[in-house]
Amino acid sequence: MFRNLSMLLLCGGIASGASAAETPLKIGVLTDMSGVYADAAGQGSVTAAEFAIADYASKLGLKVEVVSADHQNKADVGAATARRWYDTEGVQAIFDVTTSSVALAVNQIAREKRRAHINSGAATADLTGAQCSPYTVHWTYDTYSQASGTAAAVTRQGGDSWFFLTADYAFGHAMEREARERVLKEGGRVLGAVRTPFPTADYSSFLLQAQGSRSKVIGFANAGGDAANAVKQAGEFGVGRRGTKLAALLLFITEIRALGLEAAQGLLLTEAFYWDMNDGTRDFARRFAERHQGRMPTMIQAGVYASLVHYMKGVAATGSADAAEVVAWMKANPSEDALFGKGTIRQDGRAIHDMYLFEVKTPAESRSQWDLYKLQATIPGDAAFRPLEGSDCPLVTK
Repeated sequence: MFRNLSMLLLCGGIASGASAAETPLKIGVLTDMSGVYADAAGQGSVTAAEFAIADYASKLGLKVEVVSADHQNKADVGAATARRWYDTEGVQAIFDVTTSSVALAVNQIAREKRRAHINSGAATADLTGAQCSPYTVHWTYDTYSQASGTAAAVTRQGGDSWFFLTADYAFGHAMEREARERVLKEGGRVLGAVRTPFPTADYSSFLLQAQGSRSKVIGFANAGGDAANAVKQAGEFGVGRRGTKLAALLLFITEIRALGLEAAQGLLLTEAFYWDMNDGTRDFARRFAERHQGRMPTMIQAGVYASLVHYMKGVAATGSADAAEVVAWMKANPSEDALFGKGTIRQDGRAIHDMYLFEVKTPAESRSQWDLYKLQATIPGDAAFRPLEGSDCPLVTK
């Protein structure tokens, strides 16, 4: 079920209710090891945690141990693993947790056990909304940042008429709603939308409807294999080469790489991290690729690294692994690391940092197999995420 990946940095340690010299700080990476998000998170998220520990734990005077598990994208499996880790295995904080249903289940266990849940993998904005917790931080992205960020940036660049292909379940509806509201707020128009079965492999009829609307932008309010199939078929139909922009509300660089530039060229998408942004991201990507058959890290994996760095700083500063103390410190002190730069964490647990609108390069523009994006716009953190005054988190002081 899980593998113990001990990273014991022998320079002293901190653990709740025990001597630092006797007990290491123990964290868990709960992720998708075998399903649709295994490439975007999976073993790469464990590696990212190992790098964070190797880079910072010794400097902070910590001794840290990592365990990992596959939640299989099942909420009951994730909840059972979290409960066991917290109850009997001494895990103080759980990281990553892809898949919104699993994340919300783990969030409830973390609240019950008063342990930390530092999420970088799930999309649901409910983690910092109605289901917010004093023990939870949501680091990398959410439905609001992906949908609203992309919609606002693209609309401002002239893509002021939209048609949505929306996966017919709660996630897809939420993504479309967030994007639609932002398009209208920016002065654009929504010419229509179509609900697509979940999952589905054939988007031909839906793409024809979208083309018939004559919108400037087709927005894909879906994710994973559905989003990849939709983009691939749009490329096969030549949709993006007829003047219509394609905007994916949630795709990862691993999926773009799998699609290939011939199919994905011109696609617009929002990410929190790209490996080729600066010297810090390139150095991390180089080390990561050496461990992962040349693959570059995703924003989820980068989020595991950055969030664990800030968490360890909190443990070192407070001298405790008590979740309430550490998360409160994380909110009170700005974050800074080589991958996300400077950021803050709000009352509701939402980590605030810049997001980026990218366009997928053409084959002729790419210099190497992972040279996939060109930056179109930087979305400031205070614009990328839902305004605090609009939050329904009970922790927020109105």
